[in-house]
Amino acid sequence: MQRGTRPIAAFLYDFDKTLCTTDMQDYAFIPSLGMAPAEFWEQANRFGRENRMDGILAYMYTMLREAGRKNLPFTRAELVEKGRSIVLFPGVEDWFSRVNAFGEEQGVQVEHYVISSGLREIIEGSSISGAFKEIYASEFYYDEQGCPVWPKLAVNFTAKTQFVYRINKGVLDVSNDRDLNASMPDDGKRVPFTNMIYVGDGLSDVPCMKMMRAYGGQAIAVYQASNRTGVEDLLAKGRVDFIFPADYSPGTALEETVKNILRRMAITDQLTEENTQQLRSVGRCELPEQSCLF
Repeated sequence: MQRGTRPIAAFLYDFDKTLCTTDMQDYAFIPSLGMAPAEFWEQANRFGRENRMDGILAYMYTMLREAGRKNLPFTRAELVEKGRSIVLFPGVEDWFSRVNAFGEEQGVQVEHYVISSGLREIIEGSSISGAFKEIYASEFYYDEQGCPVWPKLAVNFTAKTQFVYRINKGVLDVSNDRDLNASMPDDGKRVPFTNMIYVGDGLSDVPCMKMMRAYGGQAIAVYQASNRTGVEDLLAKGRVDFIFPADYSPGTALEETVKNILRRMAITDQLTEENTQQLRSVGRCELPEQSCLF
């Protein structure tokens, strides 16, 4: 990040059971097959195990197979439309505008990203899709008629970490591996890891959560009553910094903690800028990374 500009804070969200109440396919897609969610996921997981297949590719194939068996339309437009049935947790609808406004008050530019193993097409149909600078999620490649012909992107739990690096460097195009892998000085990276907050709900988020904590960012786990024990275990084992109920409403402990994190980012940036200016004033040209001091 270039000094003298506003610091950027990047919020990275899982989607299923983090921003919405269950797996996104459960709301409209699976019911359209005449199946219960448990039945669909049991089939998809069994298919993956029997064929030693990545779990994300297995569920994407199962979606195609079952829609074909039922002679149901399966197009990009249909999947986007099914995203309109997504049910969000309390407060999510206006969470992004509230956080952005608070960041603006602190002199921090806030950006929001999704990193999800769900389907981009369904997320795009949700009411909050416009809040994100980028949506990284599993996706099909479609032909001219909008019919899927191949998996375009499969985001499993370890693959999620590559998108953290993309956000860090500002290389958001998933086809641009050259710039992603190129050497870049820390002060040239667009969003320092220390200015990242990852929000997830469970084990599939652990690689990103551990990455945040290792590099100085923050990891938050949200929970419903059904998974509180699992999330408490993440906290006990040092995989997250904070845990909160999945309620994004104004005045919640989640919101207040996020505000404190943004305040700290703003103060750290101010202290680092002051330190940098003083070093330059005494003729120090090569500036060390000072943010860890504050």
